[in-house]
Amino acid sequence: MLHRAASPSTAPPVTVIVGGVAGGMSAATRLRRLDEDREIIVFERSGAVSFANCGLPYHVSGDIADRAALELQDPTRLAARFRIDARVRSEVVAIDRAAKRLTVRPTDSADEYQVSYDELVLAPGAAPRLPSHVAPDAPVHPLRTLDDLDDLMGAATRLSDGAPVVVIGGGYIGLELADNLRRLGFATTIVQRGTRLLGALDPEMAAPLADHVAAQGVDVRLGRSVERVFRDGVLLDDGSRLDAQLVIAAMGVEPESRLARDAGLELGPSGGIAVDELHRTSDPAIFAVGDVAEQRDAIDGGSRLVPLAGLANRHGRAVADTIAGRPVASVPALGTAIIDVLGLTAASTGWSEERAAARGRAVRVIHTHPLSHAGYYPGAAPMSLKLVVDAASDRILGAQAVGTDGVDKRIDVIATAMAAGLTASALADLELAYAPQYGSAKDPVNLLGYVDRNLAAGEDRTIQWHELDDAIAAGAVLLDVRAEGQLAEGTIPGATWIPVEDLRARHHEFAGRRVVVHCRVGQGAHTAARLLSGLGHDVVNLDGGYLTWRAGERARTIEREATDAAVRDIRAA
Repeated sequence: MLHRAASPSTAPPVTVIVGGVAGGMSAATRLRRLDEDREIIVFERSGAVSFANCGLPYHVSGDIADRAALELQDPTRLAARFRIDARVRSEVVAIDRAAKRLTVRPTDSADEYQVSYDELVLAPGAAPRLPSHVAPDAPVHPLRTLDDLDDLMGAATRLSDGAPVVVIGGGYIGLELADNLRRLGFATTIVQRGTRLLGALDPEMAAPLADHVAAQGVDVRLGRSVERVFRDGVLLDDGSRLDAQLVIAAMGVEPESRLARDAGLELGPSGGIAVDELHRTSDPAIFAVGDVAEQRDAIDGGSRLVPLAGLANRHGRAVADTIAGRPVASVPALGTAIIDVLGLTAASTGWSEERAAARGRAVRVIHTHPLSHAGYYPGAAPMSLKLVVDAASDRILGAQAVGTDGVDKRIDVIATAMAAGLTASALADLELAYAPQYGSAKDPVNLLGYVDRNLAAGEDRTIQWHELDDAIAAGAVLLDVRAEGQLAEGTIPGATWIPVEDLRARHHEFAGRRVVVHCRVGQGAHTAARLLSGLGHDVVNLDGGYLTWRAGERARTIEREATDAAVRDIRAA
């Protein structure tokens, strides 16, 4: 049966949208605001449309107590307010591009029907990856829809306090669920295939996050993968077995591009649907937005997947404008993201140092460890910031931040600066709101700009934590210029302690040798480096000081332990 409002000669145009959450629903509601006459049909495979999927993990612990708060709209309200025909539990199973026709199958029926379209918007999102070997009665739960949430909540309420739970995956969803399940009182374990949590972070930024999560009572297994899932536990690739009455599949997502692929639409290098700057696919009548679509990277213009709700909503709106004939300015994706895990916040935007190196970019890297607001005002909390800068152009390539307070403000300011095309040194001149309880007269973002400006001008030279061993092996002397009271925090092996105040009297002790200076965070060492340079020494500053070196060495230890375990497994096999 073919569904159409009226005969083709008199009918208004029909826009069909596949997927009724962020991107799809933004396209539908925006298009209705622009065009009252058009017929708009939305098909959603799950049982709800326009729900807050980013809020799902927080209902598990009760932070969002009312489940109804997650349902932003329902089909009845959408019909009444927007005259949108939203059909839940309806799966589009085929696209006939030549006829501009879809085949739809209700999930509770074997009967199929067909719907014609003038424009088609694909926004089915991404599907969670699942373990490959799962017993039929294994308690495995993904979390993508409200249906998934209901299943997970039903399973969790049947567990006793302290029951063992395994979360497979240490990305955003895995960490959010591990956080909420741990706070419910479950004995929670994260199993992460890679050697760090949050792959968007560089190793030295991710290591403190892993240590914090472990300190909060979560068992973190890095460099491990789940081989099999049983009714009462999981088997890891090292042969160990973990008890589990609940298993969360948070191993990442894959774009739901099967429908597009079967219809012969072009796919991108990451498996998502290839789109142009207007989000139009290789078929000019079909658009794709959200997690299913490849995004244009803001740094190099390449194609990649960026599964973020903000982008999905923005691009859904842009597609509606295009369909309605309005001009649209395409904006590429930075991939700005943030997460709170058991009281510690981590955020990133743009490229990591690791990503830049893999693409052959010569970069300047800056680490700082400022306080969230003025130190003399009570409650100031430390944070770690990292800025990745193109060495030739001074363009900001990316930033990362980890801390307990003020992280969101700083990463958003830097992301805005990147979108505006500001250079790294221009961060020094940003006029940001200041009062002692909110920031500092020299905001942490300004400080990044000051450091970059010094580096760009040649006033300061730095090396990174992972370059220190090579510098010492080449004969450099390492000077620890911290105050004596800071030494209890730890020392770098092989360092000679000479506080800044004693350098003028003792600098002859290392004459003729290259000098690497370090303090706790890099600021005091900058003073020492300028002093020694003025006295004729070849001197570089250890970027980010002792704190960055310590985090980097912790990351190396984590990776080494995971590698050693893998080698033992191979030998045992």
